[in-house]
Amino acid sequence: MIFLGLDTSNYTTSIAALSEYYAKNVSRLLPVPEGQMGLRQSDALFHHVRQLPLLSGELFSSMPEKNIHAIGVSTRPRDVEGSYMPCFLAGESFAQVLSQALNCPIYRFSHQQGHIAASAWSSGHMELLDVPHLAWHLSGGTTELLHVVPDGRIVHADRIGGTTDISAGQLIDRCGKLLGLPFPSGSALDRLSTASDSSACFHIRLKNLDFSFSGVQNKVESFYSGGASAEQTARYVLLSVIHAVIDATEAAMKAYPELPIVFSGGVASNSMLRESTREMKPYFALPEYSTDNAMGIAVLTSRMEE
Repeated sequence: MIFLGLDTSNYTTSIAALSEYYAKNVSRLLPVPEGQMGLRQSDALFHHVRQLPLLSGELFSSMPEKNIHAIGVSTRPRDVEGSYMPCFLAGESFAQVLSQALNCPIYRFSHQQGHIAASAWSSGHMELLDVPHLAWHLSGGTTELLHVVPDGRIVHADRIGGTTDISAGQLIDRCGKLLGLPFPSGSALDRLSTASDSSACFHIRLKNLDFSFSGVQNKVESFYSGGASAEQTARYVLLSVIHAVIDATEAAMKAYPELPIVFSGGVASNSMLRESTREMKPYFALPEYSTDNAMGIAVLTSRMEE
């Protein structure tokens, strides 16, 4: 039996297939014009509609069997009231058509739930979905520290901390633009930072489990204009983000003792973050399942049919 997952986030179209013996995720970034920092929702929706048939064709042609048992789709950013983004309509509409044509059930989840499930599955620790744990969702639009609890066969996540303004991904992309890097800038900034061993960073003040990234961009610009190299500046940005995440994680682990900690989202693929948090013994998604993907949605869909 094959379980399909679809996810149409703000920057990536993806569709995944999962069975007991097979797993594949096919995805494509939305085309952001050079020099721009993102897309309008109407443009993102348009590109998802164009890309979904191409990606589904690629996936279906490689599937070892065509017995699709159920379909899952992300329909909103987070599992909270009022969470909405038009780009998810593309995936939901496509999933509804497939569900009707194939006469199989459809399950709806949040994009964030998909990230949590992708982390548990790709790290080889599916048992995390059945126990309370802490999870970071670090991405282009979200920097949230979550308390995750099982809710039947899915997961429920309550925000307990994180940024109060711009996300880690937004900060990284803005600093990437300063350095002339392509959008999104996470992987390029990560590679650039490895050429420096500077320890300079801006230490962000923690308030309970919350912090603010809004002032870091000015600090980065001053650091760079003051004579720092692009490599040193890239490391400065990432260390500033990482220290804030570590401080909040340590505080959360005291408030919620003995709970495992999971990292998900595109920023969680950063090599320096993974190295810096090693002593906490966290669980990370594989890098290819840290960025936006539909595999977590397929995983949640398979659990609904257990």
